[in-house]
Amino acid sequence: MQAVKTENTGPEWIVRRFLHSRGYRYRLHPKSLPGRPDIVLPGRRLAIFVHGCFWHSHDCPKGRAPKSKLDYWGPKLEANRERDVRKASELQAQGWTVLTIWQCETTNEALLVEKLLPLLTREQNAIDSSSKTG
Repeated sequence: MQAVKTENTGPEWIVRRFLHSRGYRYRLHPKSLPGRPDIVLPGRRLAIFVHGCFWHSHDCPKGRAPKSKLDYWGPKLEANRERDVRKASELQAQGWTVLTIWQCETTNEALLVEKLLPLLTREQNAIDSSSKTG
């Protein structure tokens, strides 16, 4: 488990390349925000978590719990899920939009477009309309 990375993972790089190729700029792992989101777009108040399916118990084939040592893995994975919910709630209470992208979703670019672009363009439209009125 020592070799498991928490930052700059393969799925995270895929999302970062996706955003950068479309001209979006972001910050990485800000310590000042609850849960240290993987990617943050401060101007849009968008926090993105890129979760590994196994470590955060996603409902997909990669997210299945192991069949052995359940007394160890059960509480550990449950604590991860509870922490994810708690940190997302804290961010939302501070006015952030929170998006979770799962490891298995990063292999499908059409799905990334479907999840990310509406949030990015919606936020951009709100910024554009507020600057025109002010």
